[in-house]
Amino acid sequence: MPEIFWLVPAGSILALVFAAYFFRQMMRMDEGTDQMKKIAAHVRRGASAYLRQQYKVVIIVFLIITVIFSILAYGLGIQNKWVPFAFLTGGFFSGLAGFFGMKAATYASGRVANACRKSLDGGLRLAFRSGAVMGLVVVGLVLLDISLWFIALNIFIPEMEPGYKLMTITAIMLTFGMGASTQALFARVGGGIFTKAADVGADLVGKMEEGIPEDDPRNPATIADNVGDNVGDVAGMGADLFESFAASILATALLGAAAFIGYESSAQFNAVIAPMLIASIGTILSIFGVFMVRTREGANQKQLLRSLGFGVNLSAFLIVIASFLVLYFLNMPNYLGLWGSIVTGLLAGIAIGQSTEYFTASAYRPTQKIAESSQTGTATLIISGVGNGLLSASLPLFIIVVAITMAFLFATGFSFAVDSLNYGLYGIGIAAVGMLSTLGITLATDAYGPIADNAGGNAEMSGLGEEVRRRTDALDALGNTTAATGKGFAIGSAALTALALLASYFEEVKMMFVKILDRPDELIAGTKASEARFIDFVVHYEVHLMNPKVIAGILLGVMAVYLFSGLTMNAVGRAAQKMVDEVRRQFRMMPGIIEGTEEPDYARCVQISTRGAQHEMLLPSLIALLIPVVVGLIFGVPGISGLLLGTISSGFALAIFMANSGGAWDNAKKYIEEGNFGGKGSASHKSAITGDTVGDPFKDTSGPSLNILIKLMVMASVVTVGVAVAYSIL
Repeated sequence: MPEIFWLVPAGSILALVFAAYFFRQMMRMDEGTDQMKKIAAHVRRGASAYLRQQYKVVIIVFLIITVIFSILAYGLGIQNKWVPFAFLTGGFFSGLAGFFGMKAATYASGRVANACRKSLDGGLRLAFRSGAVMGLVVVGLVLLDISLWFIALNIFIPEMEPGYKLMTITAIMLTFGMGASTQALFARVGGGIFTKAADVGADLVGKMEEGIPEDDPRNPATIADNVGDNVGDVAGMGADLFESFAASILATALLGAAAFIGYESSAQFNAVIAPMLIASIGTILSIFGVFMVRTREGANQKQLLRSLGFGVNLSAFLIVIASFLVLYFLNMPNYLGLWGSIVTGLLAGIAIGQSTEYFTASAYRPTQKIAESSQTGTATLIISGVGNGLLSASLPLFIIVVAITMAFLFATGFSFAVDSLNYGLYGIGIAAVGMLSTLGITLATDAYGPIADNAGGNAEMSGLGEEVRRRTDALDALGNTTAATGKGFAIGSAALTALALLASYFEEVKMMFVKILDRPDELIAGTKASEARFIDFVVHYEVHLMNPKVIAGILLGVMAVYLFSGLTMNAVGRAAQKMVDEVRRQFRMMPGIIEGTEEPDYARCVQISTRGAQHEMLLPSLIALLIPVVVGLIFGVPGISGLLLGTISSGFALAIFMANSGGAWDNAKKYIEEGNFGGKGSASHKSAITGDTVGDPFKDTSGPSLNILIKLMVMASVVTVGVAVAYSIL
């Protein structure tokens, strides 16, 4: 193993060491008064109880899928025998990342509230560095698992004809991404249903019917709401971006192995480890960026956004320089072009983040116009939010189109020739790695959001002063924007990653012919399978728009996106109704709650959200896993190709629309609460609360779950490619 490869495990260890450092630093901070400690303990217990229950369900699903993979591998012989184990480790590490991130967040929120008693800067830095625990654990565990698998498979996979050993290794490792995707979908869907059921129940009854403030300790659902922020926006988002980071690296490694299969072995090896090295160096630079985030007392929203943006943008600038040095040192063919692809991915990620910030932050006109529309009623506010969300989807779509085109052209030397197709696809893959290379700090800005939100809840329930609440409100409003930006970033990275995975699908088809089914001499478009190119398999399977199987697949992909969104939205509605009934029951049966002489039954509300989430998450998650298998079995490779195109295009657009609509409605409410258009308690405020309630499942359940759906369906298609190749009916 060349010495430069050891930078990858070194980067993973460094990330985990700094995650532990930030965690210990946070734990040394004062948690505040006895009441603050009591509230934080309630949230910790609820979050831990939920995750334990979720992992029980997920373990059962994983065991069933592992048995199926084992049958495909050991019984039918259409799957590599390492696949079941890679699948399990991907799910395990993804779940572990979510657990550690949630643990840090639940310990941090009370301490952030206490830090805000002294200064805004102290609260911001503590919340951000606590969020960095999640970011660094995610990237550290991804790089650690990839390093261990790469080392082990290089030892145990026997030598093959030139180029095929690395193709086999990277194809097996891609299965690790499916395990991460499956765990991420359960975490996102289950966590999203949990948090929004509690949030909607708390808002509709507490604020709308009883007229008590948000996060008031008299609201029985308020602890469940705070628990939900952690299990949905911390554990769920962590598992989501864990999977994106892993999939982008592994898909690009496989495309590199395919693109450079005719070169010297060192060139192919360098193409495989290049995305790993860039991700590792980006992780190290993210740590540096975390230390650069700070602000001053009395900062407004734009100044707070600039404080976070400085750390992220500094890390991005440094990775631009570092990635050039990596490609130059590896002596990659057309290293300047590949560097251009990486820069394209980075700039696209920043541009999508800026676009999301503009359409969702209360400091900008779109969200202010939504708040202004509340003056004429709830209906106009809803219409304005929907219109804003639809407009907001257009710019990220355009950015991704430009990014795909430029990444392809840079990698091919500005050629669309068929012979350069593999290099262009490798360029798109490495652009996705570039976009996610600073994930350590980017995810910190996202995990910061629920920590700040919980800190505000703790401050309200603990009866801290108005000045403290003003500081936590400022951090919370900033958190709404960073959360929306993080969702936009996650969805954008999903689109690039999914395209890289789509290209990997045909490389897996080739591996299926040559190695698994042992048909290397079968003619593919007039060429032996062992010598055929990517485009030869596309021609052989007639993957074009005049093939009805492709058209059917595209429409089924769009259907899957809308079916999944409808199921998850309705799941939130049903779970929220149970929460509303319970909160109303407690107010009715326990009159001392409103008077402040009786403590609500917080545990009962946590239990209702937990049961609702566990019950409702199964159907949408299983549909995402089953549709690719069924389509592959019926329509074969052409149907799967269409399915993935339909899922990627419609899923990306709908996810951006839902995430941005929900984020803008939430911040419009916050903008009114700052004293604009009548302030708290006004008719405008009540309309904004309704808009925020409608937007909750948009931005925290269905929207962010769609980007996992996209990647999981692609990954499931890649892993079950043997079914489509060997057993398709049509």
